[in-house]
Amino acid sequence: MTIVFGSNRLEKQLTNATETKKAFGKMAAKVSQRMDEVRSFDNLHLLTKLPAAKCHALTGNRQGEWAISISGNHRMIFVIANDPVPKKENDANSIDTEKVTAIKIIGTEDYH
Repeated sequence: MTIVFGSNRLEKQLTNATETKKAFGKMAAKVSQRMDEVRSFDNLHLLTKLPAAKCHALTGNRQGEWAISISGNHRMIFVIANDPVPKKENDANSIDTEKVTAIKIIGTEDYH
C-alpha cells in the first residue's frame, strides 16, 4: 500500500528507527511492526483482516478517518489517499476497501 504522511515530522517519527524510539519509547517496536504490516498489504481490505491491527473506520466527528491499534489505547490515525475515494458499485455510501491502495497517516494518539 502507498503511504503518505501528514507532515515531515510525522514521517520521520514513523520511518526512522531513532526518531521512532524518541517519539514512542517502549511502543517503538509496535509502531515499527504496524508500519511494516501496512506497507506489506496491497489494499485496505487486507489490512482490516489483520486481527492485531484492529483497523476500523471512525465515526461521529471523526468520520472519514480510520484507526489502527498500536497499543491498548494508542492508535495510528489515517485517511484514504485515493482520489476519488473508491465506492462500492451497489452502495455509493460504502467505501470499496479492496480498491483503496493509498493512505495518508495524519497522526498517532490516545483518543479514548
